[in-house]
Amino acid sequence: MTERTPSTQAFLAARDLLWRHRTDYERAYAGFTWPRLDTFNWALDYFDVIAQDNHAPALWIVDDPAGPGLKLSYAQMSERSARMANFLRGVGIGRGDRVLLMLPNRVELWDVMLAAMKLGALVLPATTQLSADDVRDRVQIGEARFVVVDSAETGKFEQLDMPLTRLSVGAPREGWIDLADARDASPQFVPDSPTRATDPLLLYFTSGTTSKPKLVEHTHQSYPVGHLSTMYWIGLQPGDIHWNISSPGWAKHAWSCFYAPWNAQACVFVFNQGRFVPQQTLDVLVRCKVTTLCAPPTVWRMLVQEPLADYRVSLREIVGAGEPLNPEVIERVQHAWGVTIRDGYGQTETTCQIGNSPGQPVVAGSMGRPLPGYQIELVDADDHATSEGEIALPLAEPPMGLMTGYANNASATAQAMRNGYYHTSDVALRRDDGYYVYVGRADDVFKSSDYRLSPFELESVLIEHEAIGEAAVVPSADALRLCVPKAFVTVRHGYEASPELARSVFQFSREKLAPYKRIRRLQFSELPKTISGKIRRVELRRREMERAAEPARLEGEYWEEDFPELTAGTEKVGTAK
Repeated sequence: MTERTPSTQAFLAARDLLWRHRTDYERAYAGFTWPRLDTFNWALDYFDVIAQDNHAPALWIVDDPAGPGLKLSYAQMSERSARMANFLRGVGIGRGDRVLLMLPNRVELWDVMLAAMKLGALVLPATTQLSADDVRDRVQIGEARFVVVDSAETGKFEQLDMPLTRLSVGAPREGWIDLADARDASPQFVPDSPTRATDPLLLYFTSGTTSKPKLVEHTHQSYPVGHLSTMYWIGLQPGDIHWNISSPGWAKHAWSCFYAPWNAQACVFVFNQGRFVPQQTLDVLVRCKVTTLCAPPTVWRMLVQEPLADYRVSLREIVGAGEPLNPEVIERVQHAWGVTIRDGYGQTETTCQIGNSPGQPVVAGSMGRPLPGYQIELVDADDHATSEGEIALPLAEPPMGLMTGYANNASATAQAMRNGYYHTSDVALRRDDGYYVYVGRADDVFKSSDYRLSPFELESVLIEHEAIGEAAVVPSADALRLCVPKAFVTVRHGYEASPELARSVFQFSREKLAPYKRIRRLQFSELPKTISGKIRRVELRRREMERAAEPARLEGEYWEEDFPELTAGTEKVGTAK
């Protein structure tokens, strides 16, 4: 019988307060405090405790839109993860070891996440969309010693000459340890020592304004416990069937496919579809009686093209995150289902900071109010308080959901956590009623289909093309994805701008970049520069924002759709991270 430690009791008390005031924002915000934790291992001290003899569903994975799928209880997930932890220990994974985890939405993803937590290992989640070059960068930057990979992706690791213990899931691969053997390991797991709540647990890669991603470090309390704010924002309750349409490898997957629903003792639901089909999604929502749904705006914009009122959903709470939602989308969903999509805001570096919580008035165009446990300030360039400025978190009493910093990057950490604040690089304005409205990024990073993209990273790839001399990437408005990456490029001496060269650049982009990073539009053009020779990307962004709908193409401009032989049968919708 697993006992409830003082830390476990403190965690549950904090969670239960949020439950009691689920629709009373003022009382929840005023009464909530982050629990004080000493030693705490969420997988052992919380999950295994609530899983004892608990046959309620914890995880439900559906691959066939008409099939029953795989449904596992809390008790089963507790035992599976104990076996997995013993198996991973047997191959050498121990406390402090770094494990790159690159799996799609299959049960082993949750097994390994729980098992690594029990072992005290650090997990480096990675999307299966990474290219071989991306994989090399992440293994090197993350200093991973172990990799757990879907067998379909093992080819991306063939050229790595660094010492790695390689484990695969699926069809056995030569030179890879088969993770299926974990089923024969002991179901009784005993940790080697206590876990401190402040021990590192997760390292998430994030794109910024440099070509190499930074590593966001989270602990055994910052994400597992910190996502009490996310649980509150979504409005999750025990017994809910929660579907978060998100790709593994991104922080949003941990937000709402792991910690928030399991903090609420709800069931994590997943429907795997290789290509997003709105009708299938709606059919599954109805058939599986999903009660809470989180989806990025790209998905919502596709769903409202269908006759929503014809689908008798069981949804009680629906939320969107990643970018502001169009008011007309919110109105159409409300009219069809009688449920309002509620916005929320957070980052890889944090849990949900600001949101429209259940039962509260939703102000059109607003992302809500500060969530329990978060104090939000807006600051100007000199870090003085203002009503419109950068979203900043005071560090005098930092929220538990804030990262410890960027691993192995003291300068980046110091820059983000300067002058007594954690700086988000996002700009918002605060209304008189306390609601916040998102304005935009303070730097050049932008989102496309909910994926955050770094212009510098994409430009660094483009100039590897033999014909490109310089490149500048900015967002270009798109009806479906909100925006897509557009490259303004100059050609090298000896080359001429032409449709054939545009096709070559698009093909090069498809070969070198993950699908969500691909250049979708291209314009041959001289680049505006400062006196010192720096490209004025801000001017190019303004051009794209102000351009009229007609003509559809500017002089020297090409869209990926102009070359159907490149795109036929390959388009997928991006999902949240």
